[in-house]
Amino acid sequence: MTENQKIKVCIGLSGGVDSSVAALLLKQQGYDVFALFMQNWHDASTTLHGDCEWEEDRFVAEMVARKIGIPFYFVDLSKEYRQRVVDYMFDEYEKGRTPNPDVLCNREIKFDAFLKCAEKLGADYVATGHYCRKETVQGPDGQTVHRILAGTDPNKDQSYFLCQLSQEQLSKAMFPIGDIVKPEVRRIAHEADLPSADKKDSQGICFVGKVDLPTFLQQKLKPCEGDIVEVYDAYYAENGQYAFIRETLASIMKEEGEVKMITDYVSEDKAVSVPVPGCPFSQEKIAALSDDDLLRLSLPVRYDIRFETETYRSGRKHIKKTRYKENPFGKIVGKHDGAQFYTIGQRKGLNVGGHKDSIFVIETDIPDNIIYVGEGHTHKGLSRSCLRIAPEEIHWIRRDLKMVPGEIRRYRVRIRYRQPLQDATAVMRDNGLYILFDTPQRGITPGQFAVWYDGDEMLGSGVI
Repeated sequence: MTENQKIKVCIGLSGGVDSSVAALLLKQQGYDVFALFMQNWHDASTTLHGDCEWEEDRFVAEMVARKIGIPFYFVDLSKEYRQRVVDYMFDEYEKGRTPNPDVLCNREIKFDAFLKCAEKLGADYVATGHYCRKETVQGPDGQTVHRILAGTDPNKDQSYFLCQLSQEQLSKAMFPIGDIVKPEVRRIAHEADLPSADKKDSQGICFVGKVDLPTFLQQKLKPCEGDIVEVYDAYYAENGQYAFIRETLASIMKEEGEVKMITDYVSEDKAVSVPVPGCPFSQEKIAALSDDDLLRLSLPVRYDIRFETETYRSGRKHIKKTRYKENPFGKIVGKHDGAQFYTIGQRKGLNVGGHKDSIFVIETDIPDNIIYVGEGHTHKGLSRSCLRIAPEEIHWIRRDLKMVPGEIRRYRVRIRYRQPLQDATAVMRDNGLYILFDTPQRGITPGQFAVWYDGDEMLGSGVI
């Protein structure tokens, strides 16, 4: 018996091509492999297709297991999924934050509830079809350390979704396709005649499917009509927070010059800033900023535009009517069904016409139920340069490389999946970890995860 044959691996078989090829490779490498399909969602009424997608997925997964020649098991984790992922989503949206259910699903379900179930069936490891790599090395202190590295395929790197895993969880994890590009995965599936070879990649919320988000959230969050307020450029000329950000950024630049405050627009998905030659800020000047200065620098501009009414007479009969007085800072341009159903940077679903360029959400005011919007990709309200992660939200995958208060490091950071890595300066203080980007970022969203890398290695993450 080979060493691999002594190792029992549970592959989380979803019915998709990625996990199918992962199962095939493990089998070919001689591991003792079995498949476990998990059902995490029952309510088909919330999906756009209105059918039970999981039933089709299970059918395909079972055919794949039979084709490869590995045992197939089924587990229902829908109760755990609702409690630990979906209820968290509802709670976050209610607070006006935008969660990432895929990150939570990996931390709470795949590498926790699912892992425990697999271990009860005798598994030594759990494998998934994620496009990322794992390395086990000896750390500086001589202890065993598990590293998460970006996937070889730059278009499919999924390390972001694993940003909340612990060393304990990683010690049980395997990622068989992390060093393979997607076209090669498809080729392997076709060559092996796997039933999932041509299956489309899943979309939407992890294990729920593609949903109309407002309809999905209305299961627990009640609609409530409110105003959509467009913010004009003039607002920023009078805003103290915007002036503070600009002046503070100017004060920490290596050389005098114009402060960049707006993201360079590349595409709807990426909104990438054009790279600059090196960091524009001085580490010594950043270190000299007080905790209060950094905290304020990380805060977004808040909007408080009040509209006064006036009466006027209209028509031949001079009927008395009421209208809002013109305001140089903004205008009420529509109505919405609830501020909690929208997120920073959102463009679709606003139903606001009469503009040359697209309209984007720049803030959601949950207490007053107001959505603030701006016109165009270069609107000042879409861009921010600094974010803060509260101390209790900081998660280090590499605990041996934790930053200590007062320390400053250079990392590459992303604030959403598929966003190319951005150069940034990480500043650790007693009141949190601050990430100062070399160039402004578009759509920094509370509730999402910021993830930092050193080269290809993902070191940690935190909730914005």
